[in-house]
Amino acid sequence: MSTQRFPLPDVGEGLTEAEIVEWKVAVGDTVAVNQVIVEIETAKSLVELPSPWAGTVTALLAEEGTTVDVGAPILEIGDGAAGAGEPEPTGSGSAASGAAASEPAATDGESSGSVLVGYGTSDAGASGRRRRRRGAADAGAAAPSAAAPAVPAAPEAPAAPEPPAPAPTPQPAPAPEPERIARAMVSVPAASAPEDAPSSSRVRVLAKPPVRKLAKDLGVDLASVHPTGPGGIVTREDVTAHAASAEPRALATYPDDDQPWLASGSVSDDGRTTRVPVKSVRKRTAEAMVASAFTAPHVTVFHTVDVTRTMKLVERLKGDRDFADVRVTPLLIAAKAALLAIKRHPEINAAWDDAAQEIVYHHYVNLGIAAATPRGLVVPNVKDAHRLELLGLAEALGELTATARAGRTTPAAMSGGTFTITNVGVFGIDTGTPILNPGEAGILAFGAIRQQPWVHRGKIKPRWVTQLALSFDHRLVDGALGSQFLADVAKVLEDPAHGLVWG
Repeated sequence: MSTQRFPLPDVGEGLTEAEIVEWKVAVGDTVAVNQVIVEIETAKSLVELPSPWAGTVTALLAEEGTTVDVGAPILEIGDGAAGAGEPEPTGSGSAASGAAASEPAATDGESSGSVLVGYGTSDAGASGRRRRRRGAADAGAAAPSAAAPAVPAAPEAPAAPEPPAPAPTPQPAPAPEPERIARAMVSVPAASAPEDAPSSSRVRVLAKPPVRKLAKDLGVDLASVHPTGPGGIVTREDVTAHAASAEPRALATYPDDDQPWLASGSVSDDGRTTRVPVKSVRKRTAEAMVASAFTAPHVTVFHTVDVTRTMKLVERLKGDRDFADVRVTPLLIAAKAALLAIKRHPEINAAWDDAAQEIVYHHYVNLGIAAATPRGLVVPNVKDAHRLELLGLAEALGELTATARAGRTTPAAMSGGTFTITNVGVFGIDTGTPILNPGEAGILAFGAIRQQPWVHRGKIKPRWVTQLALSFDHRLVDGALGSQFLADVAKVLEDPAHGLVWG
């Protein structure tokens, strides 16, 4: 059966890894070309990957919740027609599973050593047709887990069960079969016993080598495990149950849970802390913010603005039938004001190329809008926003924010931004000192709009007032340029008619 492995592709510029969120297929499913097979999260967005081939899924190579590097295989698809004959290999086939299926009795005796793994004894009456090779017992004991699934189907199974030895206690007397007991059980000294045990006693824990190895891998002390097997033997189930009870409690989340950022975390035993692995959205955000904060010298300037006329314009546009199908907010007017100010001061629409030691001036504006989502902060951008009229900009902003809140923003929608606006006012915040989006020279914070006493035409009147904050890269933008840019944004918000003059 021919198979092909599907490597994790680079679905975004600069992508190095992604998290497997949900598999849409299972082993054995038949898939068609371009059928969605997996949902991944990377670069602050969820992306559905289609299948490049048609066939049958033979293996899922990455579990849900794991982070996979770009280029690493995540899925194996085989030729569906070839799969029908695979379960019937020839007698000389090299596959271990095929050998086990065709000669189960030989597997029981030759590859695993039945005494060591506990699937039978070496009594001569176990098989009248075949004697096991003694030299293969040690090699088989090294991989008991691989042989175990095929052994219970062996035809000699009636002779393989554990002999009904006299019921031992946790400290048994010598059994009628001392040689078998010595080989199949492990004795743990009193040092491994609970602290309340007498120091002079020795606790004899009965466990077979595969169980002992499992306990060692899981870090479980056999002396602390309650045995449930015949005669006080510790079974695999006892070890796994003990290990599960000792694990930190997984945090439960529900469909309407308002704390999705805790979904992949685990709660400490005392319930006082939750630990969440740093990955996906938070990891990428942290990397970008650290790189920006400690690479570009930030400067922030502020401006308090009377936006009463902007608020009146917003109310008029809400009643305009041309804007009936879009959401009109003060942010829309602020975005248009920023675009007009960039047109008047194109030097702020730039990037610093440290590798080439060049300043890159953009002759277009990809306007980024910072959006808070349940998965974290994302900054998609409106491509060529400088070409859009107010209605087109409103439609683009509505689509952008809806996609971001649904967690469906693509990496392409977040790349190539040239200037960003962050609306902190929606949270009731007056202003802040925003950190630049990497590769950009400026970011505008739009604060909450409040009705305040304001001197208007020589009289104190209640007016709608907001605060603006502009952070910029001082390598690219001088203080004068940054101040002029912010002043122009404020002028449009104070009197939107300036947009007609500068447009």
